[in-house]
Amino acid sequence: MSEDDKSDDDWFESALDDEDGDSRPVEADDASATPSGSDAAESASTGTGPFEGDSDDGERSGDSSPFADDGSAASGREDSPFDDNSGDPFDSEAGSADAESAGDNGGGLFDDDFATAFESAGSGGGDSGSDFEEEFESDIPRVDIGIEGLDQMIQGGVPQRHLIVTIGSAGTGKTTFGLQFLHHGLQNGENAVFLTLEQSHDAILDTAGDRGWGFEEYEEQGQLAIVDLDPVEMANSLDNIRGELPALIEKFGADRLVLDSVSLLEMMYDDQSRRRTEVFDFTRSLKQAGVTTMLVSEASESNPFASRHGIIEYLTDAVFILQYVRSDTGETRLAVEIQKIRNANHSRETKPYEITNDGISVYQQANIF
Repeated sequence: MSEDDKSDDDWFESALDDEDGDSRPVEADDASATPSGSDAAESASTGTGPFEGDSDDGERSGDSSPFADDGSAASGREDSPFDDNSGDPFDSEAGSADAESAGDNGGGLFDDDFATAFESAGSGGGDSGSDFEEEFESDIPRVDIGIEGLDQMIQGGVPQRHLIVTIGSAGTGKTTFGLQFLHHGLQNGENAVFLTLEQSHDAILDTAGDRGWGFEEYEEQGQLAIVDLDPVEMANSLDNIRGELPALIEKFGADRLVLDSVSLLEMMYDDQSRRRTEVFDFTRSLKQAGVTTMLVSEASESNPFASRHGIIEYLTDAVFILQYVRSDTGETRLAVEIQKIRNANHSRETKPYEITNDGISVYQQANIF
C-alpha cells in the first residue's frame, strides 16, 4: 500500500469510526450550519496545493453560468447542453467504464474503513388537494418526497433514481428537507444514507430526534447509515470516493441518499474549471449508483434561484428552491418553488411552507400573501 493510500485510510478511519468522539461543534439548525462550512473553506484556502487561491474568485464565478462564457446556459437558451428538456447529461457507457475501472483497481479506500462503517452503522399541514385533474399514468417507477403539500404539487412523484438538489439560503430548512426525505423512505421500509459535511453524527440524530423520527432505531435495525466527513479531506480523496461509492451504496442496499451540503465540496476548489469537472464526475458516480439522491446546496448571495456556484442545478434532474419572500408591508414568509423535474409534470407556482416540530409542511392551496 502506498503512502497516499495509508493517508486516506487514516482520515477515513478517524472520520467514520470515531462517531462517539466527534470533536466538531454540534449544529442543530440550518441557519447555524453555514458558518461552519465557511470555516472549512477558509481552512482549506490557507493551505497548499489545489486549495490555494483567492476566495473572491469563487464568489465571482457563482454569478455566471459555468458552462458558457456568454451566459447562455443561465439564460435558458435552447442550445444549452443542460437545458431542462434535454436528455440525461450522464452517458451510461461512460458510467459503466468508470465502474469497471474502479473494480479493477482493487484494494480501495472503502475496503476496510468506509464499507465497515456502513455495516457497523446498521448495528450500532397542508391541504391534500391536487393541482392535476386528469389521472396520471407512467411506466417510470416514482417516489414521494415525503413532504405534505409538496408531493401534491408533483404529478405521480419524482422518478426513481433521479438526482435532486434543494437550494436555499440560511434558515430555510434545507437540512430538515433532506432528513424528512430520508425519513419518508425509512417509514416505507427503504434503506437510507446521510452524508454530512457540516454537522456531526450526533447532531443529525438530535435533529431527527427532536421531530420524533427515531433515526437511532433505524440505525440499530440496519436501515440507516449516517456518515460525517470533513470537506477538505473528502476533496483530497474524491477520486477514491467517486470510484467506489456506487459499489458501497449497492452493498448497503441504499434506496435514498442525502449529501449535506454539496456547496462545501464545491468551495474546496478555487479554480472554476476544476470545480465544474470534480462536481460533474461526482454526480455522475451517484447517477451510476442507481440511488435516488438529494443534494443540499446554498443559494447564491445575489440570486436566490441559483446555487452558490451555479453548477449543480445543471447536473441534476430536479431542483427545489427554498426562499424568503417579503411583502410590501415587510412581512416575511418561507416559500418553495419547483424549478424543474425531468420526466414529470409539476406545479410551477410558488407556495408558502412552515417548519414545525413535525418537519416541513407546504400549503399547496394557499397564496403566499
